[in-house]
Amino acid sequence: MNDPKLAVILATDTYATIRPVLERWRRQTVREQIELVLVAPTEEAVSDGLGYRNEFASLKVVVDPVHDLGLARAAGIRTATAPFVFVGETHSFPEPTFAEVLLAAFDGPWSSITPAFGNANPESLVSWAAFLSDYGRWAEGLAARELPEAPVYNAAYQRLILTGLGNKLERALCQDDELWILLRERGHRAYFEPRARIDHANVARAREWIRQRFLTGLLIASRRVRRWSWARRVLYAGGAFLIPAILLSRTLPGAWKMARLGRLPWVAIAVLAAGELIKTAGEFAAYIGFSGDDAERAMHEYELHKLSYVGSVRFPDGSNPHDQPVGDTGD
Repeated sequence: MNDPKLAVILATDTYATIRPVLERWRRQTVREQIELVLVAPTEEAVSDGLGYRNEFASLKVVVDPVHDLGLARAAGIRTATAPFVFVGETHSFPEPTFAEVLLAAFDGPWSSITPAFGNANPESLVSWAAFLSDYGRWAEGLAARELPEAPVYNAAYQRLILTGLGNKLERALCQDDELWILLRERGHRAYFEPRARIDHANVARAREWIRQRFLTGLLIASRRVRRWSWARRVLYAGGAFLIPAILLSRTLPGAWKMARLGRLPWVAIAVLAAGELIKTAGEFAAYIGFSGDDAERAMHEYELHKLSYVGSVRFPDGSNPHDQPVGDTGD
């Protein structure tokens, strides 16, 4: 077998939860260079996927309760041996040349490579709003460029840079801005590579979308305030009315680009603005003292089982996450 070049970290509760995304990784043009690291409560929970071991450079199982995705993903990263790692999700689906393009991009002076994101379930306006809010800064159609920061998940990193964070790694892998605060302090650089594309599935039911947007803001802000003084909390609470404008300034360039290309309904931008207001309400709640404990549990469910909330998913090649597994192709 070849020495692995890219470790893919997938945290899950069962094989069924990751089967759709695992099928996409099995279609990679350089899958023989991929080290697949499955993080699960038991090895038996993902045993149905172990038969694909010979298709990859290696396939490892890390036993972890997966009660906290940050802890689980950190355990996977520390187990990996490949020089680059990609923290995947149960609802993010790479195109076949994805890993090949990412690995080539690391020939530059980059600590992290971010792919272009597509919407895997574009029929819903709230799906578009959720997609743009979370990944609009890195949407398909934008030009290659150096980035001020990369997403925590669905981006590739030099493994030694992440493990070099020591006991700060688990906290840095939460849904917050701490990872790039730490990496910028160390002089690391990120790059956007639009030739690598990954399709992300998003909550598509209006009621669940409203709840998820609010909880996202509450969770992110509640993690921030743990390291803030009360004076800073009061300052941010008083300036909360500015947050929607800041959030939209980050996401609108990608939204306008996709709308001009005809890939996004224009009305979705109005729904995006509404979603950012809801997210701001969540942040404000955290700044004035509301706990994010319930948000932790709810967001864990959304992140692990998002395909239960997305409606129909269809990829550019016409396939969908529920297609039957590809046939065995041997080593």
